[in-house]
Amino acid sequence: MSQVKANDTVKVHYTGSITANGEIFDSSLEREPLEFTLGQGMLIPGFENGVLNMKVNEKKTINIPKEEAYGVVREELFQEVSKQELPPDLEPQVGMGLVSRGPNGQEHQLRVAQVNDKSIVVDANHPLAGHDLTFELEVVEIK
Repeated sequence: MSQVKANDTVKVHYTGSITANGEIFDSSLEREPLEFTLGQGMLIPGFENGVLNMKVNEKKTINIPKEEAYGVVREELFQEVSKQELPPDLEPQVGMGLVSRGPNGQEHQLRVAQVNDKSIVVDANHPLAGHDLTFELEVVEIK
């Protein structure tokens, strides 16, 4: 039986959770499995490394340190924004997701980290930055 190797295209079912508290943040079990080609950098390195050498129908649990996942929380990605720059009907709350559009039109996903009287602090880190992750994996197809 063949094993997953570099540059293979595979289909994988997964359930991802935060290692520290077991909170599930994503799962493919209620939808189509994730299909990707190893080595293209589309997924976090720890996930790709975890799938290497697995066989079809094999299941395993992998633990991915934050450095091989979404990295550490970077303080330079926090920014204070005046409430006057926000849409007038927006009532910001901690944890709320926002989208900022850069000068070139590119969108940036942000989260409200703090709400002050005249400003808010937004966080541009990935929501899973700073967390070690656990994935339950099952390879369903190797193409």
